[in-house]
Amino acid sequence: MSRKQQRGEATAEQLLDAALRVYAEAGDQGLTVGAVTKASGVSLGSLYHHFGSIDGLMNALLLRWLGRLLGELVKALEGTRTAHTGIRALVTAYLGFVQEHREAALLLHSSYADRAGMADGRRLRDAQEARLSPLAAWAQTYIESGELAPLPPALLESLILGPVIGVSRRWLSGIDDVDLDEAAVILPDRIWRSVGAEPK
Repeated sequence: MSRKQQRGEATAEQLLDAALRVYAEAGDQGLTVGAVTKASGVSLGSLYHHFGSIDGLMNALLLRWLGRLLGELVKALEGTRTAHTGIRALVTAYLGFVQEHREAALLLHSSYADRAGMADGRRLRDAQEARLSPLAAWAQTYIESGELAPLPPALLESLILGPVIGVSRRWLSGIDDVDLDEAAVILPDRIWRSVGAEPK
């Protein structure tokens, strides 16, 4: 990689890091080109050169952190031996990620992310397909073995991750009636009851 390319990558990283800080501190309303360039020390021209717009920058930021979250979930499944322990690992990894990367979790669970997902959900999902494939393959293995209920993949994903996402959003909103450590203990068994195959 040339020095020019290295400088370009470093500039893009500065912009991404600054955008996350600005979003975490000021939310949607404070997320402006001026705020990001000021926080990053990077010129307006560089932001447009690398990302095209503030939306381009934020979509890149969403993809970056969504990729990291999915990577953590896939890693959590490695070494699990049953569907039940896999679900426990997924819940623990997801809630651990939210606690460890609160700023990024705020963005991933934000109305901004929801709007981006609604407007461009297929492209965002396609961009993460390589990371999603191991999760889908994991579920399919346990559907075939009879451990998981034979549900459509989208429904299975919603039943497993929906409660975790809901608890995460509540915790991130500052409501103090949610303890993520307690949720990590309680949720896996509750989720298992909804996705485990019926005994034959």
